[in-house]
Amino acid sequence: MPGDTTNINTKAVAQNTYDAIVIGSGISGGWAAKELTEKGLKVLMLERGPNHEHRTDYKSANKDPWEFEHRGQTTEQQRKDYPVIHRGWAAFEPIMDGWVNEKDSPYTEVKPFTWWRSYRLGGRSILWGRQSYRLSDMDFEANAKEGVGVDWPIRYKDLAPWYDYVEKFAGISGSKEGLAHLPDGQFLPPMDLNCVEKDVAARIKKTYNGSRHMIIGRVANLTAPIAGRTKCQFRNRCWEGCPFGGYFSTQSSTLPAAQATGNLTVRPMSIVTKLIYDKDTKKATGVEVLDAETNKTYEYFSKIVFVNASALNSTWVLMNSATEVWPEGLGSSSGELGHNVMDHHYNLGASGTVEGFKDQYVYGRRANGIYIPRFANMGSDKRDYLRGFGYQGAASRQGWSKEVAELNIGAGFKDALTEPGDWSMGIGGFGEVLPYHENKISLDKTVKDKWGLPVLAMDAIIRENEMKMRKDIVSEAIAMLESSGVKNVHGHDNGHNLGHGIHEMGTARMGRDEKTSVLNSFNQVWEAKNVFITDGAAMTSSACQNPSLTYMALTARAADHAVAELKKGNL
Repeated sequence: MPGDTTNINTKAVAQNTYDAIVIGSGISGGWAAKELTEKGLKVLMLERGPNHEHRTDYKSANKDPWEFEHRGQTTEQQRKDYPVIHRGWAAFEPIMDGWVNEKDSPYTEVKPFTWWRSYRLGGRSILWGRQSYRLSDMDFEANAKEGVGVDWPIRYKDLAPWYDYVEKFAGISGSKEGLAHLPDGQFLPPMDLNCVEKDVAARIKKTYNGSRHMIIGRVANLTAPIAGRTKCQFRNRCWEGCPFGGYFSTQSSTLPAAQATGNLTVRPMSIVTKLIYDKDTKKATGVEVLDAETNKTYEYFSKIVFVNASALNSTWVLMNSATEVWPEGLGSSSGELGHNVMDHHYNLGASGTVEGFKDQYVYGRRANGIYIPRFANMGSDKRDYLRGFGYQGAASRQGWSKEVAELNIGAGFKDALTEPGDWSMGIGGFGEVLPYHENKISLDKTVKDKWGLPVLAMDAIIRENEMKMRKDIVSEAIAMLESSGVKNVHGHDNGHNLGHGIHEMGTARMGRDEKTSVLNSFNQVWEAKNVFITDGAAMTSSACQNPSLTYMALTARAADHAVAELKKGNL
């Protein structure tokens, strides 16, 4: 352990000095560590949670369902301890240790906000849904064309080679469709649609004259081996951690690559409380860290800092780095730090039953589903709201549990258990949320966490544009399924609070002008060019596609730029 920096000396500073510091170990933090170490930099990765080893710490991944004490269900105590996680679908016995301790790390809800957090090495890269889509020029240009927020400082051509780069390493399986608004990538062979999905997809294509598409999801699950990782085993237990490395995570992919260079130091249980800012050089000189176990404070120094603590926590770090120069936090001079909170709104769609196909079933548990790309507000299609939405879903057969309610006994019951039920088809919408300045986070200094640090206050809601879109998402879902021969179709809208989509974005957005944005075109903080933010905080708009692939590409691009600038002496 390094010495207590309350009495720091030259030797201690030298020991605590690196070429680069990466804050966070999730999807973007892992990529930052990989890229910087592979380019020869000595890197310190700081993770606020405990270590989490690949394979050995996946405690439940090889258990059978009957080996779980509560058969997958959570306890009454866990319902009390994890109220936020119990608002959604993720309260599941094997993964409860993966979610943050909500008593130790609370937050304030000025408006209802569902914040899904994982404080351990790898972050949510273990738990993510793995759907991986590129943004297109339609997405990068939308703000400028519609006068919303600020213009992205980049276009698709700037990120396209970096999408190529990260896809090849991460391993994205998918089908090439030739859609300008959903660009194709460097894909592994796609997983298969099942028989019902193929039928529904063909009917949708015919009904809508080729203007709508149902494709297999583009997913970070391997369908062919890559660099020591074997392909997906179709277990669909990804969120417990994959012993096979069958999907992309920090543990299975970027961390081993960074460690192989010999240039990486990982320090878990390290809460970064602030960036250390030098007003004379206008650079960050390092970070202040609170040891989560000992409560001792340390300082670490570096030439560059990558802040990848996840969208809202990255902004917390900047806010908590307030100085006499920047009383609202580093990066606050534009008045946009903490504002423009975005997410994807969902919890709505439609489902129904499908006749026939009784002689067909599925093999394995495919860790993927279908995707219907955006079609609203494209070309001649005009709606009474801005932007659009996509759908994810699947077709499946009912299992044996349909028979339980009938309480059958004897041979007849046993025979029934061997027969799967009817097919069903369901699709759920994911809609774009606009970057409203009014949607914001701030420091609540009246509420402190376990370590005495101020917490975030959430003040963000979906607004009129999204509410209009939600009506369309349900009605279009019903219409598509019914036109495809699906029976007994029912739509649903269960409401949505921001955060629940688990795609929090904004709060430290990229832009072309330091007066209206926090970051420049290479994800550098305008006020401290050696500080980079490449996670969801950087997003200028949200599009309606899952955003993680874009974080990966932004991170690789920014790391390349950072090292080039270091070599030129500019940082």
